[in-house]
Amino acid sequence: MPVYIYETVPTDPTEPPRRFEAKQSMKDAALTHEPQTGQPVRRLIQGGHLNIRRATRSPGSPKPSASYAGRASCCGVNGCSTHRLLR
Repeated sequence: MPVYIYETVPTDPTEPPRRFEAKQSMKDAALTHEPQTGQPVRRLIQGGHLNIRRATRSPGSPKPSASYAGRASCCGVNGCSTHRLLR
């Protein structure tokens, strides 16, 4: 189950927002109030996990453009495994 980050929405402008985590199913609706205090909350957008699998091209699939091949890779390592497969 994913863990979502929520932030309280203070009614008093001098009060800072407080963040907390909630473990919820993806099917569950987002919380609207903090379970302990009943204060209104909003769910924050957070980065996720990037799962990169080794890409393979099937026979007959088009190759990337020539301008892409031979360029230093975005990860800073020329010819890393991901970019080598694109040539």
